[in-house]
Amino acid sequence: MLEAVVFDFDGVIADSEPLHFQSFRDVLAAENIALTESEYYERYLGLSDRAAFRAVSDQRGTAWSDRQTVELMGRKAARFEELERDAQLIFPAADRLVRQAASVVPIAVASGARRVEILRILDRADLTRCFAAVIAVEDVAAGKPAPDPYLRALTLLRGAGIPALAARHCIAIEDSRWGLQSARAAGLRTVAVTNTYGKSALADVADVVIESLEDMNLDALTQLCIER
Repeated sequence: MLEAVVFDFDGVIADSEPLHFQSFRDVLAAENIALTESEYYERYLGLSDRAAFRAVSDQRGTAWSDRQTVELMGRKAARFEELERDAQLIFPAADRLVRQAASVVPIAVASGARRVEILRILDRADLTRCFAAVIAVEDVAAGKPAPDPYLRALTLLRGAGIPALAARHCIAIEDSRWGLQSARAAGLRTVAVTNTYGKSALADVADVVIESLEDMNLDALTQLCIER
């Protein structure tokens, strides 16, 4: 039986990864650091903003202080909001599946993004009310690939009405290896959507790989739980 669905946010619900890349690139360019698109997707996409700037600092030898890192994070957040303002970010297929899933089972977001960014985008699409829980980067001690975001999602979903909710009866929908590893470590079944990475990069850490959420519905998600 399908008991809950937990969605990643960037790259699954929202087509926002390109804007995150542009935001990082622009902030780093002001620090005389060039960031290529391939470098971002290979090294930094799965990291929180803080972890990404720290990784850049370590790899480029900038030795940014905590204060400087926080300042960079603020500039990145401001640039992201600026880029997002006039963009239509919700994938149409994600809008459909979110609404469909929420009408049948409790659903949640488990993301490494900032809560204010997640809610701002969901609010604009009138989707916030669909979610029983939203887990953002500030809600966990360790981000993906650690299981913390999904474990937190399960805890909140149990508190929202299914005390005996079992991880094995829950589906995580992700677009990156980091997210899939996180969900698997928490005991969820995993669906990978190739919005960001190709099938070859995800197949070994996903139960199912699909090209688009157009290819997914509640019957297929339920069947995935039954097949376990």
